[in-house]
Amino acid sequence: MFFRRKGWLRNEYDQKLMHQLEWQKENWLSQKSLLEKSLDPSDDAIIQTKLAEIKYFYLFKEAKTRQVRVKR
Repeated sequence: MFFRRKGWLRNEYDQKLMHQLEWQKENWLSQKSLLEKSLDPSDDAIIQTKLAEIKYFYLFKEAKTRQVRVKR
């Protein structure tokens, strides 16, 4: 009885993970692009870009560990 929801919950959280992964990738790439276009980037901008990169790769690693597949 309690284990029936396991697959449903896993699918729901996998979808949330994929949504966050996509959003974080867009965020990281936009900050990276802004940093590359900047003539004299501030330390804060560099730190925020590096932080966005770290968050993206953490979520990517989590998705790989959970063996999440993109459904097409």
